[in-house]
Amino acid sequence: MNKVMSNKLIIAMYIFPALMLIAVLIFIPLILTGYYGLMDWDGIGQMEFIGLENYINALQDGLFWESAFHSFLLALFSTLSLIIYLAVSLILASKIKGADLLRKIYLIPMLLSSVAIAQLWIKVYNPSNGMLNSLLRGIGIDSPPAWLSDPNIVLYAIFVPILWQYAGFYILIYYAALKNIPESLTEAARIDGASALQIAYKIKLPLIMGVIKVTIVLAIVGSLKYFDLIYVMTGGGPNGASEVMASYMYKLAFTSNEFGYGSAIGFLLLIITLIVTVIIRKLTATKEEIQY
Repeated sequence: MNKVMSNKLIIAMYIFPALMLIAVLIFIPLILTGYYGLMDWDGIGQMEFIGLENYINALQDGLFWESAFHSFLLALFSTLSLIIYLAVSLILASKIKGADLLRKIYLIPMLLSSVAIAQLWIKVYNPSNGMLNSLLRGIGIDSPPAWLSDPNIVLYAIFVPILWQYAGFYILIYYAALKNIPESLTEAARIDGASALQIAYKIKLPLIMGVIKVTIVLAIVGSLKYFDLIYVMTGGGPNGASEVMASYMYKLAFTSNEFGYGSAIGFLLLIITLIVTVIIRKLTATKEEIQY
């Protein structure tokens, strides 16, 4: 075995299929996206090289920056929601009655497709006979809002199903990390008189801080490139009130047939996401992680 693993040709033969797959599925599309952003192209006809004009126009496009603001707002809400997910995980990991059932319930949204979740919440938000407005009328609110038609609240209304969709994912990650903490540590603290809140804050949270940092990166990066549920529920409307960078890119490329401009927006989205990821990694980096 050592002889095989020391042979560089054999190692290259093992690695080559994976490298080819990564190149075909990731790097080549990224390079082509950046290249198409240099063209005036409708996606079908002749391409015309225009240099950085699409990128310059994108940086001067008010609609692009408005959609970027909405994406960053979603990233902020997604990051803050991690506090709720972490709190739920701490409760589930404390051996409460019915914890196994609750874990299965929280995982249900993960089993549904984004389209199914979007259709479900469209029914919930229906202004005439939706469940939410029916409840509001039942408690005496005669004119409940039109959740997906009001530009002032539509973005926040969409955030709710997005955060609900990924709740089970993050709860599962936190729960697994908490269950890996040795019981002897928490038991010793309990014997010393520490309360449940002190154990959570002083022992459990520091021990899973590495996992928390990873989920912060996942939440922010995932929010910046989020697309499907928003597109199905509102299509970015009304009047761009729920537009995010990914949906704006899609509209330009496949609805307005501005494929070159849409590609430029997509490449800028990639650059923004990479920059934000590096910044977050720098801000959350520590010289040493706690070992247990």
